[in-house]
Amino acid sequence: MKDKNLEKIRHSCSHLLAAAVAKLYPDAKRTIGPPIENGFYYDFDFKTPLTYADLSKIEKEMRQILKTWKVFVRSEMSIYEAKQFLKDNPYKLELVKQFTREGQKKVSFYKSGDFIDLCEGGHSKNPHQEIGAFKLTHIAGAYWRGNEKNKMLTRIYGTCFPTKVELDHYLWQIEEAKRRDHRKLGRDLEIFTISEDVGPGLILWLPKGTIVKDELERWGKETEKKWGYQRVCTPEITKSRLFYTSGHLPYYQKDMYPPMKEESGEEYFLKPMNCPHHHMIYKAKTRSYKELPLRLAEYGRCYRHEASGELFGLLRVRGMTQNDAHIYCTPEQAVEEFVSVMKLHQYYYDTLGIKDYYLELSLRDPAKKEKYHGNEAMWQKAEKLMKIAVKKTNIRMEVQKGNAAFYGPKIDFIIKSAVGRTFAASTNQIDLYMGKQFGLTYIDEKGREKTPVIIHRAPLGSSERFVGFLLEQYGGALPLWLAPIQVMLIPISEKHLAYTKKVEQKLTAENIRVEVDSRNQTMQAKIREGTLQKVPFIGIIGEKEVQKKGSISLRSHKKGNLGLIYINDFIKELQETISSKR
Repeated sequence: MKDKNLEKIRHSCSHLLAAAVAKLYPDAKRTIGPPIENGFYYDFDFKTPLTYADLSKIEKEMRQILKTWKVFVRSEMSIYEAKQFLKDNPYKLELVKQFTREGQKKVSFYKSGDFIDLCEGGHSKNPHQEIGAFKLTHIAGAYWRGNEKNKMLTRIYGTCFPTKVELDHYLWQIEEAKRRDHRKLGRDLEIFTISEDVGPGLILWLPKGTIVKDELERWGKETEKKWGYQRVCTPEITKSRLFYTSGHLPYYQKDMYPPMKEESGEEYFLKPMNCPHHHMIYKAKTRSYKELPLRLAEYGRCYRHEASGELFGLLRVRGMTQNDAHIYCTPEQAVEEFVSVMKLHQYYYDTLGIKDYYLELSLRDPAKKEKYHGNEAMWQKAEKLMKIAVKKTNIRMEVQKGNAAFYGPKIDFIIKSAVGRTFAASTNQIDLYMGKQFGLTYIDEKGREKTPVIIHRAPLGSSERFVGFLLEQYGGALPLWLAPIQVMLIPISEKHLAYTKKVEQKLTAENIRVEVDSRNQTMQAKIREGTLQKVPFIGIIGEKEVQKKGSISLRSHKKGNLGLIYINDFIKELQETISSKR
């Protein structure tokens, strides 16, 4: 959570929740209640099960209690005093015992009104004034301390904002997110499916979804060609020695599928990333500085054995098509090339109407440097080059310690959807390690062998993840150029079908994706179906359109009824919109 003041307000609200439960359910045992990204929660051990109907009663009590909360007062107790005070609560006692093992002699408590709780602190100065608008949102089960061997507790979630306007907007986002859930849209719009017979996390693209995926990839390939990339293609498996060289084995092995063994004992792995293969392409011949920067791009298939509990529709999968590329350049070219990579991201996002994004720079954990490869000078230089490049882009950046790759710092583009869900869309790196590890060289202008800098980038991430994001961003109503069906034609009756077929042929000849709905249904039912399928344009064809040859009556998904329009004019407008990707 980035807003420290809001974090304190939400932490205070979790205490308010605990105070209300303590008053309404005296037998309930309190455990812990932290603030979280979009609110707060508190875990309780209730004697009788809690229902959603109880939330409004608890909320009402919270509002009454809040009137008496003017300030949080901190106090300390010795370990002995704390154990006596908390003797009826085994969960709090367990926490105190843990603090004792950690060497603490005293523990802190915070009191507001009549309620006091074991707490390390971090509260609003004036809860009565600062806790503006809150709501309890849902109930879930949660094991004590996250251990499935422990008792299942009841977790009450809530959210809190300084104003009612902010709370209402957040609650709208929650409901809108449910409507825009890409898993539901993917099913309703026939985009993708997942079969247990094939395997979890392995996407089966349906015909309509394949169109969306192919159009996105086609755009990526066309754009990369214009930006100076050369396309390559690599196999989906490789000998284990390649990943031992890169360091992914054994470091990354838990995220890789088990090896396949030949009779000779040679092990092969499904590749989790494309980097080592691209390094082998670079190494295929002697390189000169005149060839650099060399930009190798691939929509490569990768496989990662994600934990089953973390799989989530298109957004977290086991098989993916990665919009990958590696740029091999001289140290002097690195900053300029990295800036160009950032600008390519901006071009993609601006075209797609994505405005809310920022950068997250992941650095080493200073206390765990043994986890990382390479020397200190290498890490310092890589961080410096990336920071210099980012300053030239004017994109907001936040720094996270401990999330770096094992061979270097990385920058993720974090994008936010229309309903507030954030996605790590792509990872980018200036890599000073792998070139030496793989023995990659180029001959400089003085005939000396040098190691190239490697830039890793994937602006459109994986096709799976990005299509999932776009479905939620647009609520399924994809831009015309991405829409699986761009025009649906509806004949009012059987006698209008022949003319409708001619219109279909004309649109198809101009590479417009068109479908005719000739089912034995009412026109209103067909229009409703086309609207639910979020088809950008619906053409209605009846007697008027047949008589006035060369025309159709048009409905837009976004603008409603557009009236009669000549087909040639319509085709011209479609082609302009598609080519410009408006």
